[in-house]
Amino acid sequence: MGILRSPSSSSALKWLGFVTAVWVQSISGNNYTFSNYSSALKSLMNLNQLQLNNLSVAKDVGKAFGILAGLASDRLSTPVILLIGSLEGLLGYGVQWLVVSRTITPLPYWQMCIFLCMGGNSTTWMNTAVLVTCIRNFRRNRGPVSGILKGYVGLSTAIFTDLCTALFSNDPASFLVLLAVVPFAVCLTAVFFLREIPPASSAAEENEETRYFAVFNIVAVVVAVYLQSYDIIGIKTGAFSVAFASILLFLLFSPIAIPFHSFIRSLNRGEEDVEGGQIQEPLLRSTEKEEEVAVATAAAAVAVVVEEENPMEERKRPVVLGEDHTIMEAMLTVDFWVLFVSFLCGVGTGLAVMNNMGQIGLALGYTDVSIFVSMTSIWGFCGRILSGTLSEHFLKKAGTPRPLWNAASQILMAVGYILMALAVPNSLYIGSMVVGVCYGVRLAITVPTASELFGLKYYGLIYNILVLNLPLGSFLFSGLLAGFLYDAEATPTPGGGNTCVGAHCYRLIFLVMALASIIGVGLDILLAYRTKEIYAKIHASKKAKKSGSSLS
Repeated sequence: MGILRSPSSSSALKWLGFVTAVWVQSISGNNYTFSNYSSALKSLMNLNQLQLNNLSVAKDVGKAFGILAGLASDRLSTPVILLIGSLEGLLGYGVQWLVVSRTITPLPYWQMCIFLCMGGNSTTWMNTAVLVTCIRNFRRNRGPVSGILKGYVGLSTAIFTDLCTALFSNDPASFLVLLAVVPFAVCLTAVFFLREIPPASSAAEENEETRYFAVFNIVAVVVAVYLQSYDIIGIKTGAFSVAFASILLFLLFSPIAIPFHSFIRSLNRGEEDVEGGQIQEPLLRSTEKEEEVAVATAAAAVAVVVEEENPMEERKRPVVLGEDHTIMEAMLTVDFWVLFVSFLCGVGTGLAVMNNMGQIGLALGYTDVSIFVSMTSIWGFCGRILSGTLSEHFLKKAGTPRPLWNAASQILMAVGYILMALAVPNSLYIGSMVVGVCYGVRLAITVPTASELFGLKYYGLIYNILVLNLPLGSFLFSGLLAGFLYDAEATPTPGGGNTCVGAHCYRLIFLVMALASIIGVGLDILLAYRTKEIYAKIHASKKAKKSGSSLS
């Protein structure tokens, strides 16, 4: 519904929904904050590194159940999906807070795994609701949408970390309170405004979207620089910290000006835009644009077949890239599995670093690792926001396949792992930046790539199948690789658990992950080669639309 709204209110509501989506993404990166309270869990429960890593795997396994969110995205409304995620997160992180704050005695290991899993799964409902809705609302600007939303997910770790440091002196129990309560409150706000609205139907509206996305990018960069400045300055007590938190909240709230500006601007355009037929046109026009590639490809495929008037034959024509795929049709293609495995090589190794950042920092002699957690988050934002915008720009200008950006990030990631393996001076600072940037690129590029190759109709489910790489990668690279190899180098401590100090603790782990990244490079180049024709057609479509609008 929403088709009967006036253009002015429809446009303003669409942007208001996007603002609330940004807020949801700003608090939905809590899966990446495990390092901030993992040491408290390790000492409280007397765990060794393998057991601790398996707790982090349980957290990431929650994403495997994101398939439920994907299935629900085609059956339930966006507000319902958001409510499910917020309630699950409140319970999962709430119980962890009860344990870390010693309000209750530590639960058995298997029960802690369940609540960590619930906390991890909660974000899949939030991300699915936000991404599916916004990609459909702004389908002609998928790169910027993905970059901005995923960028704020990257910033969310730094937002939580720095707010907790400023207000609660980096106390793990207080940090878990934030993880439980804040997402719940923000999702309750988004429930009222985030919903599907007809996308842009004219070149003027698309140009307006581009300008507004530029404003979102500028605000996001200001937030990132502000967070990084706070980490560098190092004054984290007293009135300064309260002032920092207040200004940060103001910056996060500032994009609310965009929907107000959109509404006033729409009113000032006058009555000529409010005509009966035009209100229904966006859905029709967007469908036509979305299916341009499919129609051209289908025509070529049908031309080769002997023309017989047999509807069964036509129905059995295999779908091609660019058309809407069911999950089974997508999984039967080579391209899906190339994308899946290359995604695993990138996010799996990146997650291993994030989950083990606390122990990596301690092994290299750092007592406070919160700055590295924050740096990974902030530079992850840079990777997401830049790759989303740049990939869209070069796609429109030259038809550059998006997977080439993934290949470039994997090369850089391999270099970062080698530097950390060699333990060169300040390698953890460099590694935090490199892993953050490249991990961000992988997430931001894969989102629009999947929608361009396999369509939007079943996008929620396809996206969550790809996200299975997060728990799978966490299990392979963090739970098995990092857990076993660290324990092999560590020495036992009295009362249970173990510890390891020195560059040798993670050297072999980093080298194996560098090799995995190189394999990912090869797969990304292969996918770019296999999909170059699809991206050439998307480029031609965008170019034709632009030239057509300039003539009219």
